Amino acid sequence: MKPPRRFGVRTVATLLGIRVAYRFGSRFAPARTIGHAARVFQTPLPSSRERAAHALATMTARRETVRVGGEAVATYVWGDPSTQPYVLLAHGWSSMGLRWESWAPQLLAKGWAAVAFDQPAHGHSGGGLCTLPDFVRTVAAIGRHYGDAEGVVAHSLGGAAVTLALDDGWTAKRVVLIAPAADPQAATRRFARFVRLSEHLRGSLHDALAKRTGIAIDTLHIRHHAPARRQPVLVLHDIFDRDVPVEEGEQYAEHWPGATLLKTRHLGHRRIVDDEAVMAAALSFLSGTEFR
Repeated sequence: MKPPRRFGVRTVATLLGIRVAYRFGSRFAPARTIGHAARVFQTPLPSSRERAAHALATMTARRETVRVGGEAVATYVWGDPSTQPYVLLAHGWSSMGLRWESWAPQLLAKGWAAVAFDQPAHGHSGGGLCTLPDFVRTVAAIGRHYGDAEGVVAHSLGGAAVTLALDDGWTAKRVVLIAPAADPQAATRRFARFVRLSEHLRGSLHDALAKRTGIAIDTLHIRHHAPARRQPVLVLHDIFDRDVPVEEGEQYAEHWPGATLLKTRHLGHRRIVDDEAVMAAALSFLSGTEFR
């Protein structure tokens, strides 16, 4: 769960209620508080499904469905990935596959097809809870379904998921990561501060997350996975990103062999995805142009 960009009256009231409850619950009812916090942490904001519903009216993609772990995952296809090289597009937390709509014409103009998708509990996909291991499993399943990609572009938590999912039965020739998350424990720290969950309960929160996913949170840090990647990667991150600090993008440059890091200014965490200069740099990189 990340702070909403805009606070409506109902959102503020809910947040204040959670903060008060967690302050008292952290001391007097820790087990119950952790159970609630784990659900909140794994529940995307309602805006993901709301935006996806509105986006259908102007959608230019062909909508398909892929079954992943018993859930129906909505995919969006431009062009024909069975006959064209294609680019896989992976969204971030509380986002949706159709947020990549503006990229589709540019990719098609290059002669590439494109595939986007909604993560579980996001957009038009099934499910109610989702976290990084679910992101990873879904990216890998979609990659295997559509085949090896010419390239992959991923944003935020999608960047971490792609890093962990690459070479799990599929691969991509080149990788572009935009404002990628690197450290899941840093994410739970930001979450705990935002909802006023006591720091001493964060370990219990990690245990609750691992109980559902079967994966310990520390194993999800990109330092355990990026060094094994051999694909050329371009990382773009804004130095004023308040959701995922630029230091996390710098960790990719540190751990991914041969990584190229480009920093932007004043684009933040979301506007960076649709920035024309960022898109141009990404498309150039996917075409084989190196940055030094």
